[in-house]
Amino acid sequence: MPKAKPNTKKSSPAKPGTPNEAARAFALVEPELDDIREVVPINVDIPRAVSVAIGAVPHLQALRPRFVEELPKFPLSQLDKLSTYALAAWYAHLLALPASVGQDALKRLLDEATPLREDLLVAAEALAHKGIVDAPRVAEIRRGQGHLDTANDLVALAALFDEVWDAVKNRTTVEWEDVERASQLGPELLVALGARQQPGLPAPKAGDTAERRARAFTLLVNAY
Repeated sequence: MPKAKPNTKKSSPAKPGTPNEAARAFALVEPELDDIREVVPINVDIPRAVSVAIGAVPHLQALRPRFVEELPKFPLSQLDKLSTYALAAWYAHLLALPASVGQDALKRLLDEATPLREDLLVAAEALAHKGIVDAPRVAEIRRGQGHLDTANDLVALAALFDEVWDAVKNRTTVEWEDVERASQLGPELLVALGARQQPGLPAPKAGDTAERRARAFTLLVNAY
């Protein structure tokens, strides 16, 4: 009798969401930031962590009835707000990044981001064809259009490769430096595109943006 193949978990990071969605989420949770007593040190890459958390939300929500039945003391409010906390951490990260200067800087970022996105996508599609990563998730990234999607796609692709890197590092043309650069370049491009300015929403409180980022990250960690 042939030996059964092990069940390999597929990666499912998702795009971090639009800047407007992230800004709205941050506005919702900003009042909670000052109530945090113990701030968690940031020891992971925030863009990739956000992408992974958002990708996990549908799976965790599907398990919600089991949480209710088997873990009656489980704080469901944390689960229900996971997506909001992830988006808020994403926006807080954008707020803490240095500003890009001028159209020349934007052009340089786009000139780097566009081919990097394509290289990572082609490699991800090859892995999806082999069943190593989630094919629908890769196809969703491929459908992205425009500069904002390019930025978010880089973050999602970086998270995708990060999750399976040990398994694929000797089976892909992608280098780890490409993964790290994609995770950095996506947020930099969003800032250059003016993603921090969202009309119609209350402006974030003045203060230390790095501290706000750490507090927003703490909310995400505590929920996830």
